[in-house]
Amino acid sequence: MRAIWTGTIGFGLVNIPVKLYSAVQDSELDLDMLDSKDHSNIRYVRVNDKTGKEVPWKSIVKGYKIDNKYVVLTDEDFEKASPKKTKTIEITDFVNQDEIGILYYEMPYYLEPESSGTKAYALLREALKKTGKVAVGNFVMRSKQSLVVLKEVNGALALIRLRYYEEVRDIKDLKIPGKVTISAPELKMATALIQQYTTKFDISDYKDTYTAELMKLIKAKSRGIKIKVPEMRVVHKDTRDLMSQLKASLNTPKKKKAS
Repeated sequence: MRAIWTGTIGFGLVNIPVKLYSAVQDSELDLDMLDSKDHSNIRYVRVNDKTGKEVPWKSIVKGYKIDNKYVVLTDEDFEKASPKKTKTIEITDFVNQDEIGILYYEMPYYLEPESSGTKAYALLREALKKTGKVAVGNFVMRSKQSLVVLKEVNGALALIRLRYYEEVRDIKDLKIPGKVTISAPELKMATALIQQYTTKFDISDYKDTYTAELMKLIKAKSRGIKIKVPEMRVVHKDTRDLMSQLKASLNTPKKKKAS
């Protein structure tokens, strides 16, 4: 793996030199966009909305519309608004992980210590593990300031980028049911169904079957083999008779995970 950022973790007066690595990789196929007529690659161009002519990169500026008029921003404007560039992941707080809502988690990374920071890295890792806490802090990468948490994951320190409060939408515009009358037998049956399907979670049990099937189709198509399109059925059952549906669900064997 190639490090995408190097710097230090600021842990009180202790500085831990580290390298940052992406913890995830795409499983989707990298598909090209082609012209259906001759299979030539599609080229994206930047076109002036009024003239219809292509605009070179050097002539493009960025702006923000206020009162139906654009305020054009220069590189100097962006520099003035940019966060102070440092090479430090500055820890500001330690909190219980369950206090951070799942919607705020965005992107995970791994942290690896430089040779001179091995002991301090291990100390922070063990302290987080012993207390059950996560560290909250911020750092700047590619001129963008990010809110992050640091936590122990499988013996390593992981850095997880968080969304800010204002980036998560409120549910006030959704039609969420409020107080609904649910009978004790219905709740008991639903609870029994949950218990029946409860298992120990292992992420490796869940596979990206779509990508695998798509690759299988591509290989077959390259050999001239036709694949039958599966019939898609949308099932929408009336939810008024919940008890009979719950009973039927309890009597239905659990489906095996795709492998």
